[in-house]
Amino acid sequence: MSTIRTLFASALLAGAAIAGTLEPADAADTGEASYVLSGAIRSRVDNGAERIYHAGESWTEKPGAHHRVSENASTTEPAKLLAIFVADTNDPQLVTFDKK
Repeated sequence: MSTIRTLFASALLAGAAIAGTLEPADAADTGEASYVLSGAIRSRVDNGAERIYHAGESWTEKPGAHHRVSENASTTEPAKLLAIFVADTNDPQLVTFDKK
């Protein structure tokens, strides 16, 4: 089942790239590509500016990026986000949680 999800996500991102809605990333990069499927997502990564991404918009993040804000931008409408992680298969940990 996870292979089917991976193939679907890859096809979706490839379609977005072909349609010109996804900025190309350096082939040597790893990290995350995020695509807003519906609604709007409020995001702030590391010390960057807070931004709202709407359906059809996308962004990429470098490995080790710190999500300061990651939430639905609306209090009344749902939002859907597709996130694809590109990682070294030898990396045992995809997510690092903050220490409290």
